[in-house]
Amino acid sequence: MARDRQNYDYRDEERRKTRKKKRKKRKVILFVVLILLALIMIPVAFSWSKYEKLGKIVINDKDVKMNQLDPETEKAMEGYESIALFGLDNRSTGNFESGNSDTIIVVSINKKSGEIKMASVYRDTYLDISENNFRKANAAYASGGPKQAIEMLNKNLDLNITDYVSVDFSSLVDAIDLLGGIELDIEEDEVGYMNDYIAATNEITGHSSGQVSAGQGVHVDGVQATSYARIRYTAGWDYKRTERQRTVITKMFEKAKQCDLLKLNKILDELLPQISTSLSPTELLGLATGAGKYHMGDNTGFPFDKESGSVGSQGDMVIPLDLENNVVQLHQFLYANETYTPSQTVKDLSAAVHANTGY
Repeated sequence: MARDRQNYDYRDEERRKTRKKKRKKRKVILFVVLILLALIMIPVAFSWSKYEKLGKIVINDKDVKMNQLDPETEKAMEGYESIALFGLDNRSTGNFESGNSDTIIVVSINKKSGEIKMASVYRDTYLDISENNFRKANAAYASGGPKQAIEMLNKNLDLNITDYVSVDFSSLVDAIDLLGGIELDIEEDEVGYMNDYIAATNEITGHSSGQVSAGQGVHVDGVQATSYARIRYTAGWDYKRTERQRTVITKMFEKAKQCDLLKLNKILDELLPQISTSLSPTELLGLATGAGKYHMGDNTGFPFDKESGSVGSQGDMVIPLDLENNVVQLHQFLYANETYTPSQTVKDLSAAVHANTGY
């Protein structure tokens, strides 16, 4: 555990308390949306009119910058589809070209087995978001939209991502309700915060969801599940919050796999206008071919080894200890690559993080 992580997160959250009361609820990044698309877009169900409901930002794969990777690393990654998922902190919906990406998830899909793994990149991670411009990772999207955010991930983490899915203030509550709710394990220290969020979310959405109690396998509706995913004041703070987000996504995925085509269509009609992606119809249909074997694997947060501390005038950051070693662990996790060798770019960035922060 980081030496001063708790103090850092406390200060960080205190600065946001008053603003949060006036802010609309921030939604969990909806990877389940991508899976729902894959499940439903078989030739019988998919139409161009459905695809046209999506927000789209065209990104030419050839224009996306990547590091020079060794042949063994490239070969290991060929068996996986990698996609970046962003949850934007925008005050208004429909704008997917900018905004801090306060939720960042790298997803790897094993093409052969169908296993899906997720790695949340902590929003405050100290990384190079462009050309020797070290800032919080969530600033890359605000600076240059999804393309720059993708390139930030590729550069710092030796990835080969070319596509993204973004959501803003989306209909997560309605989506979970349409799925019939999900089951969560709720701890005693989460109940108070969760019930406070339920009251606030009810007021915003016009729902009337009830309070919850601690327990295993508690059935929750959309408001309750969204409130669970927003908790960040218990032990683990924001790191634990990203874990809750991944739990909700996993539960939604499991529930979606049980839905019939009619229900999936209804959910998609609710969600598609509030989603942006660079995936083409052909790419989405390609994902759909493996939908039957998709299953959730492990998930994690990045960086694995970290320190929370102040970096000059930029304030508090999550600092990788060290970046190179963390990227090695990431490739082992996402791509089962035990022989991965970091690129020279990652090695140089790792040295720069150390020089800039002292960690």
